[in-house]
Amino acid sequence: MKLNGTRALFISYNGMLEPLGQSQVIPYLKELAEEGVQFTLLSFERSLAFTHPGEKMCKELTQQLTAANIEWHWLPYHKTPSLLATAYDVLVGLRYASSLVRRRGIELVHARSHVPAAIALLLKKLFGVKMIFDIRGLMAEEYVDAKRWKEGQVKYRLTKAIERRALQASDAVVTLTERIWPVIRDWDGLRGRTEVIHKIIPCCSDLEVFSFSEKDRNRRRSELNLADRFIVTYSGSVGGWYRTKEMADFFLELLKQKSESHFLWLTNGDPRLIQDLMSERKIAREFFTIKSVRPLEVPSYLSASDLGLAFYQAGISRYATSPVKVSEYLACGLSVLINEGIGDTDALVTNEGVGVVVKEFTARAFAEAIAQVDSLLKNQPLARLRARAVAEKYFDIHHVGRERYSELYREVLGA
Repeated sequence: MKLNGTRALFISYNGMLEPLGQSQVIPYLKELAEEGVQFTLLSFERSLAFTHPGEKMCKELTQQLTAANIEWHWLPYHKTPSLLATAYDVLVGLRYASSLVRRRGIELVHARSHVPAAIALLLKKLFGVKMIFDIRGLMAEEYVDAKRWKEGQVKYRLTKAIERRALQASDAVVTLTERIWPVIRDWDGLRGRTEVIHKIIPCCSDLEVFSFSEKDRNRRRSELNLADRFIVTYSGSVGGWYRTKEMADFFLELLKQKSESHFLWLTNGDPRLIQDLMSERKIAREFFTIKSVRPLEVPSYLSASDLGLAFYQAGISRYATSPVKVSEYLACGLSVLINEGIGDTDALVTNEGVGVVVKEFTARAFAEAIAQVDSLLKNQPLARLRARAVAEKYFDIHHVGRERYSELYREVLGA
């Protein structure tokens, strides 16, 4: 049964010009729009959107979304001072979203993470709309684990208060992992509720975009002048809750055993952080590359690689994590090296034989992991096929993502 005529407002605090908007919002909305959902999308865009090049990008994206039956609206994102800026965004977002609810006859508000949930809560009270709280991570705990906040400070308490009310009021809750649900289920707001709908929907990827290409592998290796060297790749942000220092430590150990290895950093983050870390370890410039690439270029660089790396700061917030980078690595046929305690990913990597889990960040543990990687990649073509098969089974946006979200919408709306 299609969801023909369903009028939904999707609110994202991530901008649609950002990589996460491109990979974790737009593809899902396009899939559900094909099911008949009439989406109104409200996002908060960073400064790029309000520059001359950004305005051109917004115009082009608006045309693409309109063709997919998605009406896009955006507001400016404010960063500082953080608490006041976020409160301002919530108030402006509420006013704008209220006009969209009235004008578009919205019946369902889908809030992607905590700040949109604050807006959705008020919309539910004002207009009686259905509400989905899509928990993309434990926001307060993430900032504590990253040592940006402390428990008990105002920002932490406010975030937890909004979270509690959102859990209490939502018609449905989405988590990225199975591992976090027993924890959240016992929190204030959900404890004692019997009617809440819950779905586990990991971060999926478009497997038509992310796939291994021998042609791309050869082309990128030629461009990078890396020939037959062993390439370990990290794709994503650096610093914060990403263990960038430990990834550099791992590569230092890898060089001791594989002297022709190369570290490819695919990031829009500050390259000086990486340069300093590599310099501190006396890793020469010829052994690493830092590139800022467009989202559609990422698959070709992953195809050129031999191992995908992802180390995170430990903590309860990581139980709720479904790394987008891991689904993209696997889709491109890459085996994965990850630390333990990362959502459902460490168990999946081990059980499906598509990577190695590091239990501690020590030279000895790294050496053991490298030996396991060597064993795993003895037959690299087979390892690539196995990784791709796991991506198709667990992270295909067309089947896993679309199927679970459409089922969720039907349950919430009683369709």
